[in-house]
Amino acid sequence: MTEPLRFFYDVVCPYAYLASLQIEEFAAVRGLEVQWCPVLLGGLLRAFGAPDDPNRAMSRPRARLTHADIRRQGALHGHRLAVPAEHPRRTVEAMRLVVSAPQQRRNAVAGALFRAYWEQGLDVADRGVLGAVAAAHDLDVGAIDLPAVKAELRACTEAAVAVGAFGVPTFVRGPVRVWGQDRLAVLAQALGGPAIDPRYPVPGAWTSPSVPTTVRFFHDFSSPFSYLASTQLEAVCAAANATLEMVPILLGGLFRDIGTVDVPLFAMHAHKQAWVRQDLDDWARLWGVPLRFPSGFPMRTVLPLRVAVVEPRATAPIYRAAWVDERPIDDREVLAAVLDEAGLPARALLERAEHDDIKARLRRNTQDAGQAGVCGVPSFAVQRPGRAPVLLWGQDRIGMLVATLAGLDLPD
Repeated sequence: MTEPLRFFYDVVCPYAYLASLQIEEFAAVRGLEVQWCPVLLGGLLRAFGAPDDPNRAMSRPRARLTHADIRRQGALHGHRLAVPAEHPRRTVEAMRLVVSAPQQRRNAVAGALFRAYWEQGLDVADRGVLGAVAAAHDLDVGAIDLPAVKAELRACTEAAVAVGAFGVPTFVRGPVRVWGQDRLAVLAQALGGPAIDPRYPVPGAWTSPSVPTTVRFFHDFSSPFSYLASTQLEAVCAAANATLEMVPILLGGLFRDIGTVDVPLFAMHAHKQAWVRQDLDDWARLWGVPLRFPSGFPMRTVLPLRVAVVEPRATAPIYRAAWVDERPIDDREVLAAVLDEAGLPARALLERAEHDDIKARLRRNTQDAGQAGVCGVPSFAVQRPGRAPVLLWGQDRIGMLVATLAGLDLPD
């Protein structure tokens, strides 16, 4: 019998909800069966040393962007999601209700609970809400108090921990482990079968509007995700007839302003750090670009950023030097060689980069990013006449950028 694709989920997670709407069709076209595995997200977080509620550790800009992303991802897939003011709500009893159902009815019960939480705004810790869901699926809500039900949910969570699932949704089949509903393209690449183009996360013929549009690309050479985004943006903007504006910023300065640690990767637990490194390699393969994580990470990027302020054409060769060739771009002589090899006037650029007005412009770029609500890089601010800018964060939101440039009306 073919090994199933295990799908670990908790109804507290909106991305797990969106994954639940896609995973059956995804698996079917690959001839796979999905094994739905209910877990307690809090148990996974504790097992891997993460805080019970990661939302509390988020800066305000990140929280705002995350909530907007939840709404946008829902809209992109045809669902109106809303983040409750009390999020995260307790889901222990809700997940026990799922476990109490016969196997053939668990998916339907989970779907009802997902909708109750994320579309109907109901508190799934409320016995009345759980009772209504139980009655609709011919279940006894009292079963959530049975020791056997509690034990099975604990066992499911422990099984997820055993395969290294540090969050939800996580998909596991054999040695393949992928985290995140926005990583189905990565999962498709790992499992084979039909490929998924991450630039078009949902089917549809998207056409670019005729209104003049500018994409401001906030970036820092210190970020591998900014490097990955930089390899795609020119083609994406050209296809949409949009103007691309490079905006180098001091990421460390932004982080200090908004209360984020200087190097978030180092603040992660070991399992998530390993996932990030794998995720970078996965995305590099998806985009078809080289990537080599430098041994000198984290790197100082003040001088390269100033050079990029003076000459935006230096951006691509500097990224390649740092994230493909593993050259120390914080070394002035190395940076000069990179610029010379790119056919740019290295000496003139480096001299200009030391002028006070260039230093001030880099600081101003960083301040502009903070005022725009940027919480990290890469970030994309889509500006259209007569409309408020749309801010997107993350190179894994290139698909959302494509949708925005195509004129899809996504919530703020």
